Amino acid sequence: MVSKEQFNSGMLAFLQASPTPFHAVAEMSRQLQAAGFSELREGDAWQLEAGGKYFLQRNQSSIVAFVNGRDELVDVGWRLWGAHTDSPCLKLKPKADINSLGYRQWGVQIYGGALLNPWFDRDLSLAGRLHFRDKKGSLRRCLIDLKRAVAVVPSLAIHLDREANSARTVNPQTDMPALVTIAGGTDDLESLLREHLLSVGVDDVEELLEFDLSLYDTQAPALIGWRNEFIASARLDNLLSCYVGLQALLAATGDVHAVLVCNDHEEVGSTSAVGAQGPMLKSVLQRLSGDNESMQRAISRSLMISADNAHGVHPNYVDKHDENHGPMLNAGPVIKINANQRYASTSETNTLFTQMCKACEVPVQQFVIRSDMGCGSTIGPITSAELGVRTIDIGVPTFAMHSIRELAGSDDAHALTKVAAYFYQQRQLPEA
Repeated sequence: MVSKEQFNSGMLAFLQASPTPFHAVAEMSRQLQAAGFSELREGDAWQLEAGGKYFLQRNQSSIVAFVNGRDELVDVGWRLWGAHTDSPCLKLKPKADINSLGYRQWGVQIYGGALLNPWFDRDLSLAGRLHFRDKKGSLRRCLIDLKRAVAVVPSLAIHLDREANSARTVNPQTDMPALVTIAGGTDDLESLLREHLLSVGVDDVEELLEFDLSLYDTQAPALIGWRNEFIASARLDNLLSCYVGLQALLAATGDVHAVLVCNDHEEVGSTSAVGAQGPMLKSVLQRLSGDNESMQRAISRSLMISADNAHGVHPNYVDKHDENHGPMLNAGPVIKINANQRYASTSETNTLFTQMCKACEVPVQQFVIRSDMGCGSTIGPITSAELGVRTIDIGVPTFAMHSIRELAGSDDAHALTKVAAYFYQQRQLPEA
């Protein structure tokens, strides 16, 4: 296990390299290939070796990576770690160009449950996936990341909205279009994208077709606090959990059947071909097990850890938490519990995870929402229901979840990776 400083440095680099789910999957794929994992295609016949390491993508935004363990699968089952690649953000509309009073703006859709106020007055860049036809007539696609600030959503001055600090509301349609440039000539979205493509050596574009592009904050992830106690970054929810699972899987041996799944579309309900409610993970496990009976026998001996950030108790808003279940930053991973199955944790899976934390000398906390408040959810209950696998929902405590810049403790992800790596080494678990 690398030091906390090395781990956090690697995680900051991963966050910086992953402004969209497409980039996150590309970076995870790069690290997996560098560690000896082979890429599979869903449309190909698979020839898997015992102890072999593999991964596959779907839509370039979801990924499943696994170690095909040497132990007999039906006797030991899988060790599954799940997270999601998407985060709330501003996505460009298909016809994004807006001209208003001589300014060029981009119209946006709000993806997921974004906390909108922090998006104002930030230096925003653009990243995502482009489809185009090249000069030979072939359809191609590429990822882009402008990296530099090209847009901003300016606030209205307080002189023109005297109640801004007490009663401000945000209209996503009228308040959130991003300012890009002074309108004139051919400075529309297409011309700016063509200019960028030329700058990175893509010079054979005949026609731009479709895109999936998002704005993101150009401020780099950072360690902050008097003694670097905190990590501040966009997309901690939930790229932090993706990185934890990835680093643990990279350290896995070839004996245990270890699986990492990172789904897109969790922030919008997971109902898609690449989301947790889709067939991606189940289809992979079916192919690994060979037949339905073998799969069910393996599932009965498996455990799924659904990792998604938890709400740390905020010192300015202590009354928003149940007084007995307020997780603290840098005090260990959090077990998330909900009687109405918004989280998949059970007393059995809680016990298993707590014992793993104890074995790793990592403290563990619990989160339960106030009884008079609604509760969010994760891929945990969805995956558990789809597969019938024992599941626990856990996560690193975080402030400002769904903001453009979130905050976590600089100890917690490193500590959770110790538990994830230990989990991937467990050859036997109590049966369901």
